[in-house]
This record gives sequence, C-alpha cells and structure tokens, in this order.
Amino acid sequence: MDLPDVTAKPFHDQAAAVRAMGSPFVAAVLDAVGRQLPRAPLTCARVAGWPGDEAADALAMRVAGALHAFARTGEDAALTRLYRDREGDLDRTIGDALARADAFVADWIRDPPQTNEVGRTAATMAALMVLRTHHAMPVALLELGASAGLNLNLTAYAHDLGGVRAGDAASPVRVAPDWRGPPPPAGAIEVATARGVDLHPLAVTQAGARDRLLAFVWPDDAARADRLTAALGIARHAPPRVDRGDILAWLPAQLARSQPAGLARVVVHSMVMQYLSPADRATVDAAMADAGARATADRPLARIAFEWTPARDAVRLRLTIWPDGRTIDLATCHAYGAWIDWRGEG
Repeated sequence: MDLPDVTAKPFHDQAAAVRAMGSPFVAAVLDAVGRQLPRAPLTCARVAGWPGDEAADALAMRVAGALHAFARTGEDAALTRLYRDREGDLDRTIGDALARADAFVADWIRDPPQTNEVGRTAATMAALMVLRTHHAMPVALLELGASAGLNLNLTAYAHDLGGVRAGDAASPVRVAPDWRGPPPPAGAIEVATARGVDLHPLAVTQAGARDRLLAFVWPDDAARADRLTAALGIARHAPPRVDRGDILAWLPAQLARSQPAGLARVVVHSMVMQYLSPADRATVDAAMADAGARATADRPLARIAFEWTPARDAVRLRLTIWPDGRTIDLATCHAYGAWIDWRGEG
C-alpha cells in the first residue's frame, strides 16, 4: 500500500533529484522507501508529522542514510547484499529492512545529514585563490556547520583545479572535480588557523562518528567513499578543531576576537544555510555585515558560501570580501563538488 502523497512525495521528489545527480541505486532505494514506509510505523509517523520543511531538512536523505548505515552493520543479510551488489528484489528487501530497523531509522533521522563532503574543498580552495589576489596573506578559517571538520584540513589534500595544483601533492586525498571554464588564479594558500562549529560535531577518533559519515556517502559511489576514508585517516592524526555550539552565538563571538594585522579572516559554509530559518540566516548576514564594517585592508574579512540558490535549482559558490563588501558569483557547482562551472571574477 502506498503512503498518502503528503508522506511519499519527499522520497519520490528526492529520488528524481538523486537520479539526475548520478546515483540510480540511491534513487531506486528512495522510490522503494516511498512505497514501503508503512511497514515502519514509528518512522512513518515521524515522517508524516515532520514539523519543518521536508526538502530543506533533507528528510528523504536522512532515511536513505539510515538504511545505508543499517546495511553496513550486517544485521540484515539481504539488505547488506542488496547494497553490495546493487541488484535484487528492491521493494521486498527495503520493506523488510524498514520493518526490522524501524526504531533504528526513526532515531537516526532526528539529526541532519553529516556528509562532510571533502570534494567541496575544491570550491573553497579556488575561492581562497581569488581572495589571495585581493589580499595576499595567510587566512584564519572559521567554518559554520563543520560536522567532523574534515574540510578544515583542505591544505592536506591534493587539488587539481582545472590544471592548477594546490595543497599537498603527496596526499592520499585527491580532489579533482570536472572543471569547466578558465582555471582559478594560481597561488599558494597558507591557512594559519582553522576552527569550526557544529550543533552535533562528529569526533573522527570515534568509530561511530566515522560510520555515520560513511553512511551518508552514496553506496554506488566508491570513489567518494575511498576519498572520505582517506580524509578520515588524515584527520585521526591531525584532528580538526570543531566546537560544539550554535552558529548564532559562536559566529559573533569569533568575529569579535582580536584579529592580527596581515591575517585574513574567512568564514566558510557549505550546504548549511538550508538548515537555518530565514530569521537565523538574517542573523548570520547581520553578524557578517557588522564585522565587515570593522574590516580594513590589513585585517580583511571574507565569506565563502557554497549553498543552494533560494529556488534550490543550483548550487552557487559566492565570495564576499570586506572592507569593500563586494560579492562575486564565482561558480555553479555540483552539490558534492563533482564538477565546477567556473566564472571567476568575470
């Protein structure tokens, strides 16, 4: 029996989006969830009574992540086999798994996805290269919604940005998006300090946290899983600094801290603003504008945003630089950084 449209629709809509992004298996899983969710009454009730915006809260991807996590435990042999082989009786296997793991899934989806996709560091690195043409100095990174903080380690990864190399060439983490358009301006990036914040930061030293991150990688994208595993290996030896806290309190406090001359302060966020209310996004904007008003040429401020457009029809990379406050639309990007359509400063 199908769910009422009001409940099944987010899964079918997300399936179409995921299929367009290149993951037919996850799309098929999401379609099956839309048909089979009544077999999981706890999860079904939570989905049907979801208090927020289902799309903005990535509700369907929360359920997809929960099923992948359950498959990785090996407790359901048929589900584990389905995820390994990516073929079989999808509806029966997904339905049986939902019934068996109902409490697990209902609990898992309380928290938002924790992708911490290191592929997005290509966009951040390219934006930092543009910033360097305006202010050639080391940067102090402040990341909002940092998850496990893997993107704070971006200089430890080997980047190929349209032929421009950056980071550590010997790194086991290779970030080489399909680059469209001219390359970014080449230049070495020095990160003097890096610190992030998250409501629910994941400690890379804990196996459960690593498992949660891997569960949100599409099972039919082995390259992403391998890259994430390599990034986790680096982070275990060089743990990123991520504070547990609320962006709305943490950001103004960080921006109020003393900033040495010759250091560019850079606030970075990727796929985070969708989880904030319009009022909270306005609070972030106001904090940035207030700090920007205090910025000077030798103590500049920048904001790198890798976020959906308001219409959620594209992911846009934008760079704002103070003291002049100019915003540059640098690129349109794949949501996980697989490709970057670069415009630069135009």
